[in-house]
Amino acid sequence: MMASQNMWGLACSIFLIHSSIVDSFQIFPHSPHNRISANKHESIGSRYSTKLADSVDNSDTKRVVVIGNGMVGQRFMENLIDIDKEKKCIITTFCEEPRAAYNRVKLTSYFETRNPSALSMTTDFDDEGRTPWYEENNVELLLKDKAVSIDTKAKKIVGASGKEVDYDVAVFATGSFPFVPPIPGKQRPGVFVYRTIEDLEAMLEYVKENNVKSAAVIGGGLLGLEAAKAVADMKVESHIIEFADILMCRQIDQGGHDALVGKIEEMGLQVHCGARTESFVGADGSTDNESMSPVSALRFSNEGWDDLEVQMVVVSAGIKPRDDLARGAGINAGERGGIIVDDQLRTSVEGVYAIGEIALYNNFIYGLIAPGYDMAGVCSKVIAKEELGIDLNIDELPSFTGADLSTKLKLLGCDVASFGENQPKPDDTDVSNLVWNDPLGGIYRKLIFNKAGTRLRGGILVGDASDYSKLHALAMKGGELPENPAILLAPPSARGEVEEEELSTDPNTQICSCNDVTRGQIADTIKELGAEKATLKEVKACSKAGTGCGGCEPDVKAILKQELEKMGASLSNHLCEHFAYSRPELMALVRTDSDPSSVDSFEKILAKHGKGDGCEICKPAVGSI
Repeated sequence: MMASQNMWGLACSIFLIHSSIVDSFQIFPHSPHNRISANKHESIGSRYSTKLADSVDNSDTKRVVVIGNGMVGQRFMENLIDIDKEKKCIITTFCEEPRAAYNRVKLTSYFETRNPSALSMTTDFDDEGRTPWYEENNVELLLKDKAVSIDTKAKKIVGASGKEVDYDVAVFATGSFPFVPPIPGKQRPGVFVYRTIEDLEAMLEYVKENNVKSAAVIGGGLLGLEAAKAVADMKVESHIIEFADILMCRQIDQGGHDALVGKIEEMGLQVHCGARTESFVGADGSTDNESMSPVSALRFSNEGWDDLEVQMVVVSAGIKPRDDLARGAGINAGERGGIIVDDQLRTSVEGVYAIGEIALYNNFIYGLIAPGYDMAGVCSKVIAKEELGIDLNIDELPSFTGADLSTKLKLLGCDVASFGENQPKPDDTDVSNLVWNDPLGGIYRKLIFNKAGTRLRGGILVGDASDYSKLHALAMKGGELPENPAILLAPPSARGEVEEEELSTDPNTQICSCNDVTRGQIADTIKELGAEKATLKEVKACSKAGTGCGGCEPDVKAILKQELEKMGASLSNHLCEHFAYSRPELMALVRTDSDPSSVDSFEKILAKHGKGDGCEICKPAVGSI
């Protein structure tokens, strides 16, 4: 199936995670989001939080307004509060969603509890969608209120509620909204986007009310695969529809794709690459842009492809930066979207900054959470020094000069990682590849060296990425390679190292790439908490390690175990909160079960020996058993 161009194809787009609610109600008129949009945002919180802000206001205090209360906006506020010990600023944040900041990267884990507080970036939500963090830190949270205009001359921002907020410094953290290809039928009931908790709830309700048996996910990137998992978790047959010839084409190659597809299809999901979706067909057979007949099939322009019968469609085909507010205020933006920023995240207007997916740096939008957090860190220091006059005891202003796009994820229970120069340009001659391809074990690894074999430049790991940290460090820091570099190629599981590979004891080793947390910082956190209080949950909350994508959580747990042993304490060896057994104990129970048919799937093992719905730790572990 040869790739061809069409007006909506995103053959190699990065599928990103935004920092704010989807602003596309017109596209989905049947969605409950309409009710949120129509609501004029009665601002119970505005009265409450304004009182807080006024209580400390004085002539020397400046107001910093953060437009957008997503993950990056929240991190910026936390950083600035940590720096501003003298309380030189008051922070106001616009949050158009019905609850304060939560972790969108872990959105699929919502099904484990159906409890939004499990995703909160601070503490548990109350009935209004707030958490105590905002009051405790004197942050004015304008919940369910979208910033609709900004006057950069008068320095005033107006919310959809009508509330006007004067500012000294404004920070755009509006993120992005889903790009919905102009496919006829996108307006139909049963067509959704995958971005927020409300999206998931709307899908669940639609599945239940319409007896949905099969669904299609448009997009085979990072977020598309997460959306496919969400659909599968709803007990609905999931079809992944990708325009490109391979999944995740920015992160992996054909070999990685083949291994990943094998793992995905083992789980019962179906993959359709090179797909040219022509229309979303209605139950009445219509294929136009007006009919509100519920979606019933996908029609393709590929020769010989039959219609794919589905009762629901989830669109995850890329993103567009939410820069309309900035453009309307005359702030310089890129031709294809995004607010143009410099090394200090300043925009073209004095006193206005931009961070996260809305920021266009060197003509590039960074959609991963780690670069967004880097921007938040730089921006908070720049504002503290330049706008608030805080002495940071530094000679030069911090700069954002780009970010490492290496990433390690667990997608649909399968390790997927890429690091360094994982796809050198075709005309790059200083390349020597080593490839491990094990179709039986579902493992594919490609390490890219220089021609002389003296430097590891990058790599792709699918199926077994347990030594990612070691390889990533070698590639990014230029560490010394073994005399025979091929030793690095074999996956730890093939070397007989069934358990997690031993972690580096170097305190400077990065453990959490999302939050740039080192082993030393995690160890310090454990020591500060003490043996009695150092639980995995507390260590994650205090150090921030494992609170992004969650891929490093096993490493954080391993470090916690080692540090507690040094303190004369011990960590429970339970696999996770869902299984009160270690991996070897659970394996023994499964292997010795008198009725093998009762333990031949994750669901059966969970029902027999565990509790709850499972998680990203126990699902792959039980799958390997």
